[in-house]
Amino acid sequence: MKEEQAICYSCANENCFIKKHLHLEQMTTYVSKKQSLICKKSDPFITEGAPLQGLYFICKGKAKTVKTGINGREQIVRLTTNGDIVGFRGFGTGKRYLIGAYALEDTVLCNFSNETMLEILQHIPEFTYALMLFYADELNKSENNIRKIAHMNVRERVIDLLLYIHRKFGQKNGLIDIELSRKEIADFAGTTEEQAIRILSSLKKEGLIKTEGKRVGILGISELKAEIMEHKYF
Repeated sequence: MKEEQAICYSCANENCFIKKHLHLEQMTTYVSKKQSLICKKSDPFITEGAPLQGLYFICKGKAKTVKTGINGREQIVRLTTNGDIVGFRGFGTGKRYLIGAYALEDTVLCNFSNETMLEILQHIPEFTYALMLFYADELNKSENNIRKIAHMNVRERVIDLLLYIHRKFGQKNGLIDIELSRKEIADFAGTTEEQAIRILSSLKKEGLIKTEGKRVGILGISELKAEIMEHKYF
């Protein structure tokens, strides 16, 4: 990674958690202490088990967070884009990151140290409350994901993932605006790469999706929603 100066005051990222919950007049002291970095595609910026170095906010780009499972296999637990927070698992309760994180494309990151984050939380109640709501929402999502693994079959989990990335990243020119390998799709859906490839091939033959290289486009969104509607997770 290399340092990059990302200026909060002129930043066009309206989804940034910091900008949403810190007024400009409150930001001066804290923004001056942040570190801005560029992480190249596929490079890690958080190593699972490494000492906590504060929170990362995505200024521009996309990233995945992973957790090591059985036999050292990585499980994708979250996909992130502009404005999202990365590294919040374990913050405030532990001394080490509980996840790893990699850039899915060249990504600009804003890092606020442990000390700076604690200073913000202690002095700006509105921000603390907003972060508490964020944690509550993430906990709810984690609980839903556990239920999905228990109740959905493999095809349904792959469909659920496709609908999720469609909602989160949108489509451009008929393709979802994120590039994921078949292995990454399998890791996030909790299945094997071979099964993920077979299901994507089947969905393509049914005219529900199309593919161009690593990218997937959804053609039959209502049909895909109908397949998992009984689970009420969409």
